[in-house]
This record gives sequence, C-alpha cells and structure tokens, in this order.
Amino acid sequence: MTEWIHFSLLAIVLWGTVGLLQKLGTNRISAPSLLVWVTVGYVVLLPLFMREPNLWAMSKRGVFIGTLAGVLNGMGAWFLFASLEKGAKASVAVPLTALYPLVTVVLATVFLAETLTGLQWVGVLLALGSGAMLSYEMPNSTPKSDD
Repeated sequence: MTEWIHFSLLAIVLWGTVGLLQKLGTNRISAPSLLVWVTVGYVVLLPLFMREPNLWAMSKRGVFIGTLAGVLNGMGAWFLFASLEKGAKASVAVPLTALYPLVTVVLATVFLAETLTGLQWVGVLLALGSGAMLSYEMPNSTPKSDD
C-alpha cells in the first residue's frame, strides 16, 4: 500500500468519530457555539503545525486561498451543525454532507481541466444515488392521533 492511503484511512476514522461528536454537541449547545469550540480544537493543534518551515514563505495568493478554504470549511461545518441542531439524524446528515467531494469533482473538471474515466463517472453516479437513498425518509405510515 502506498503511504497516502494510511493517512486517508486515519482521516476516515477520525472524521467518522467527529460525526458522532457533532451530533452529541448540537444536542447540548447551539450550532454557532459548537463551531466556536471546534475552532478551539483547531487552535490547540496550531503549535504542532507552526514548526512547518515554509509556513511564512507563502505567497499572498497562497495565504488568500488557504484563508478562503478555512472560511468555506467553517461555513460548511456551521451548516452541518445547524442541520443536526434542527433535528437531522447524524446517520443521515453526516454521510450526506460527506458527498462534498462530488462538488470538488465538478469544480476540478471545470477549473483544473481534470478528466475522469468512465468508471470514475460511474462512481460519481453511485455516490449521487447513495445520497438520494440515505436522505429518503418514508412517509409516516401510522396516522397521528389528535388526543
């Protein structure tokens, strides 16, 4: 196995655990409050990354892109937290929002001229189908009583 796969597998385990913690958090505090505490979690990690030798040698464009990515990440997290706070099931909302790479696929094909094979496009279609199946909710089959 190549080295990158280990990092990817660790990301899956960590982000999978985060999904549970996000739901538990929104059961106890508001979505904006949870976003603040998640940000504190990032800040706790800063000393680990501040030792990066090229941290301060970045171009203005690199800093802008990194900052914009952080803003978009924070907004995405807040919207996920808001959906959980409004009653979404973690088992549905977290995997559904985890389909965000499909947006990356489209943007990469448009802006970076990247191409996908036929098999990769089948994977995109399967991911879309899985998102539809995950988010489908059966209508309530038992009538509610007005008692």
